[in-house]
Amino acid sequence: MFDDPSHAAEELVARFRRQSPLRAGSLLVTIFGDSIMPRGGAISLGSLIQLAMPFGLSERLVRTASARLAQEDWLEARRLGKRSEYRLSAGGRARFAQATQRIYGAPSAHWSGRWTLIVLPATPAAERHKLRKALEWQGFGELAGGVFAHPETPLQPAELPPRALVFEADLASPATPALLVRLGWNLQDLAKRYQRFVQRFERVEAALRAHPDPQTGFILRTLLIHEYRRLHLRDPLLPERLLPEGWPGIRAAALSRSIYGKVLPASETHLSAVASQIDGALPPADRSVQQRFGGITAAEG
Repeated sequence: MFDDPSHAAEELVARFRRQSPLRAGSLLVTIFGDSIMPRGGAISLGSLIQLAMPFGLSERLVRTASARLAQEDWLEARRLGKRSEYRLSAGGRARFAQATQRIYGAPSAHWSGRWTLIVLPATPAAERHKLRKALEWQGFGELAGGVFAHPETPLQPAELPPRALVFEADLASPATPALLVRLGWNLQDLAKRYQRFVQRFERVEAALRAHPDPQTGFILRTLLIHEYRRLHLRDPLLPERLLPEGWPGIRAAALSRSIYGKVLPASETHLSAVASQIDGALPPADRSVQQRFGGITAAEG
């Protein structure tokens, strides 16, 4: 168990820095999506460098990673004299909006028992790979070559090729859902990842009996979401009645909500003190931050 929030933050930072290679771009995506997007979506490069420094990211690494994210249409750059600013591009905002709904959204309590089945047409290998990745990101499992399923997922027609077949189906046998889950998803591996996350962040939650200082609050908030984001976006978000008994993803979500509420005020204080846009201070965070994880209450925050 950690003695206090600062020791918890030090251990999480040490764990992050043990990665090889150090994925600076991925951490910057977390910072932009979690902290900067609700506060206008833009930040001066100097502020970004200062925010990233406690995580072990050098100025050069932040500059290089930011430029790469701009090339990949996550960010766009603006200059005013000698000062630079990065803001979310239109494409970056759209991708963040989709990810935000998955990461912070409350799980749906209702499922009718119906399934969405998709059969893809024959396509070139590169296009088929792209479609498979897009469907997996939405939580679909591949039951057989080109056949995907998910419990009642709404899809926009433009997301699929014209000759794709989409079925809304009831299953004839009560035993069939369990078979589909085994075929489509490796829940055993995901459960192990969730269990490791829970073990690590239960220790962080225990350390938060004391209030963190602003920088520590920002570090804990950022690394909590960084690890939860990378894990949760692998999750197909199946209805609870399709999950194994004692599914650790439920505990991981509750733990993330609890910790997030405890570190949010301190982390926002740090952002206001350290970060700015090229034209001045960051605007206040919009109300969506308080609505994350189904609602952060005053008692938690």
